[in-house]
Amino acid sequence: MKLGIAVTVVALALLAPAVHAGEPATVAHAKAAAEAWLALIDAGRYAESWVAAASLFTAAVTQPDWERMVKAGRGPLGRLTSRTLQSATFTRTLPGAPDGEYVVLRYATLFERKASAVEIVTPMRDPDGAWRVAGYYIQ
Repeated sequence: MKLGIAVTVVALALLAPAVHAGEPATVAHAKAAAEAWLALIDAGRYAESWVAAASLFTAAVTQPDWERMVKAGRGPLGRLTSRTLQSATFTRTLPGAPDGEYVVLRYATLFERKASAVEIVTPMRDPDGAWRVAGYYIQ
């Protein structure tokens, strides 16, 4: 079962090759931002997750639409059981997105009612320099 949520950037992030190794500190900052954002999703704080998302994300989907999509996508899966980072890839380009700084994070995730899932979370460096999530996708 494939379950897609949110911004087109996310689905396209799967196709993005790594074009830069990225500094470990850059990846660490992006990962920290992604995991703080995921904590909002895990707690059912969907409106807050939209507010905390990257400008690219909030420009692509309205808050009410995001809340509707994430409830429909995450609700049936039940609560989070575990999440393990599988990979982190720094890139400056993603198909369909402006050039910038992105880190594509892949997590092996277990939910209460979904024994095996992959979450792809794509934080980006926003114009103000902060790392924020630009896309989220569950397979």
